[in-house]
Amino acid sequence: MWKRFPTCTFAQKESVYSIEEKKQLHTNFWGGFNLYCSRMSFLRGRKKKWMLHQTKVNNVHLKFDPGRDGVQVILEILHRSEDQRLAVYEQIESCKSIMEEGFTQGLIWDFAFVRDNGQEVCRIYTFKEGLDIYRQSQWEEMYQFMAENMYRLEQNFLEIRDLIIR
Repeated sequence: MWKRFPTCTFAQKESVYSIEEKKQLHTNFWGGFNLYCSRMSFLRGRKKKWMLHQTKVNNVHLKFDPGRDGVQVILEILHRSEDQRLAVYEQIESCKSIMEEGFTQGLIWDFAFVRDNGQEVCRIYTFKEGLDIYRQSQWEEMYQFMAENMYRLEQNFLEIRDLIIR
């Protein structure tokens, strides 16, 4: 009797990389992103260093997340206390119109996002599907999305930062 095995739809997406190859790929990706940012007129002339973890609001971080199925630009609230985390989220949400300024599709607001490690956080983010960090031919498109959207998210956050409890 013949056994029927399901076809693997993700076979083209999955590649076998050694740990060293993955490390080198990520190093090349982020090096390329820095070079891309240095060429952007809206970032040039002021030696742009992204705010990311230095938001001056405890447990609120801005981050990039390029992956296998897309790229995200994220504002993440990480308070261990659910009450504090939700209070900060609600304060930011009360300024939703300011936060979403310049985002034609708006932002995705998720007050109960569960990370891969099981940690629950609040996330406000934008996402572009169909891009893969392991496809170097897509890096330029990822860089453009990341730079433009982080710049916009960072500027919008700076407008409301002083309104958030610290």
